[in-house]
Amino acid sequence: MVKLRLKRCGRKQRAVYRIVAIDVRSRREGRDLRKVGFYDPITNQTYLNLPVILDFLKKGAQPTGTVHDISKKAGVFTEFSLNQPNQPKLN
Repeated sequence: MVKLRLKRCGRKQRAVYRIVAIDVRSRREGRDLRKVGFYDPITNQTYLNLPVILDFLKKGAQPTGTVHDISKKAGVFTEFSLNQPNQPKLN
C-alpha cells in the first residue's frame, strides 16, 4: 500500500518537509517512490504537484492526516472529486 506522507529535511530546529509517495512499510526517511510536493511550516509555504498527486490518489494512495490537511487547503480533493465519474449510491 502506498501513502502520501511527509519526509523531514532541513537542519536542526529548521525543519522543512517533502511530501512523498512512499510504501507503508518504509521508515520516515526511507526511499520514496516519488516526490510530489514540499511544505515549509515556518513560512507556511507549500508546493504541490497536483497531476502527480491526483494520479496517486486515483491508484489508491492514502494521505496521512497532515498531508490530507495540506492538500485540502490547496483544493486537491475538490479536483479529485470532479475527475471521478458519478458513482451510483447503494441503499
